[in-house]
Amino acid sequence: MKKGLIALSPLGVFIAFYLVTSIIAGDFYKIPITVAFMVSSIYAIIIFGGKPLMSRVNTYSRGAATEQMMLMIWIFVLAGAFASSAKAMGSIDATVNLTLSLLPPQMIFAGLFLAACFISLSIGTSVGTIAALTPIAAGIATETGTDVALMTAIIVGGSFFGDNLSFISDTTIMATQTQGCRLHDKFRVNVFIVAPAALTILVVYVFMGQQMSAPQAIPPVEWVKVVPYLAVLVTAIFGMNVMAVLTLGILLTGIIGILSGSFDIYGWFGAMGEGILSMSELIIVTMMAGGMLELIRERGGIDFLICQLTRRVRNKRGAELSIAALVSLVDVCTANNTVAILTVGSIAKQIGDRYGVDNKKCASILDTFSCMVQGLIPYGAQILIAAGLTALNPIAILPYLYYPFVLGIVALLSIFFRYPRRYS
Repeated sequence: MKKGLIALSPLGVFIAFYLVTSIIAGDFYKIPITVAFMVSSIYAIIIFGGKPLMSRVNTYSRGAATEQMMLMIWIFVLAGAFASSAKAMGSIDATVNLTLSLLPPQMIFAGLFLAACFISLSIGTSVGTIAALTPIAAGIATETGTDVALMTAIIVGGSFFGDNLSFISDTTIMATQTQGCRLHDKFRVNVFIVAPAALTILVVYVFMGQQMSAPQAIPPVEWVKVVPYLAVLVTAIFGMNVMAVLTLGILLTGIIGILSGSFDIYGWFGAMGEGILSMSELIIVTMMAGGMLELIRERGGIDFLICQLTRRVRNKRGAELSIAALVSLVDVCTANNTVAILTVGSIAKQIGDRYGVDNKKCASILDTFSCMVQGLIPYGAQILIAAGLTALNPIAILPYLYYPFVLGIVALLSIFFRYPRRYS
């Protein structure tokens, strides 16, 4: 027990240090999240006893540079370069003007949420959806005088709709594979949980939008400058790899920007460089989180969680709650919903089989709760990239993440009230 708690303590140090110091300062922007991760990472290395210092540092470095971490970093680099070059050539302004001219002001919140839901459902990735839509949402917020954090949270929330439900989402594939069920069977269960949450939030956004007013004058839409975003969205929907999508967007912003006179080739290079540098804090946080979480895993922190959460299961409802808690806590510790499902999938299968949980419901629980938690942790890739693209503190986005909150509530109710009945 004591050993397991010590293994998990770096995560507690991070949360306590960041929250306590921010509350004392009265400002969450006072304490850089990089400093909080640095303190907790140093603590994790210190308590990882029984091995030489360099061995501990090597374990930390291995976690910071896994294939998944490096993939996320590449996506951050490309997203930063695309967002900055698109802004420099006027693509964001043109797309914002197009959106404002097409949507009545009362429907902007709901329209952005629906767009994020549709795109994420089509491409199966929350990160790609956030990279594509966040700059547009931030531009609309500026034009309409709306809180940028609220607009950003709308995109982040909608992006998890598809991450959770899409047939091509890696979380869906991982959940169904570990539980031995078919994709469309899991979808049938999942949609009963996800649809009420999404519809509730859509209605909320419609009512919230009634207070919005249109800008005084909407400039004419420069259609050619909308092309990079349209190309990014269309190719992503057709299943192109997110890195290839962002690379195509970068090339189009360069070609159109140079031909339209928005910048010369050196201006394009400069814009890309600024965008990449703007992601530096995000990249550092990603690597430090990966290193710290690897030390937690190496010391048995995740195994301890699994053991504690499964020892008191007595019935089907308890089994489902333990699976939900298990994947949620492992996601908190790994900051990656796919890895969380992979880590606990076989154990969830054993729990489900032992207590008669339908494998389709089990897969749905794994996917839904991992996406819910991933959408609420400030050091998750999705919120970090959204914060990086809008120059916000990740904590500033959290209060507006209505969809993940409601999704979690509906998912819990589905367990307590045995819903959907056919699969419970």
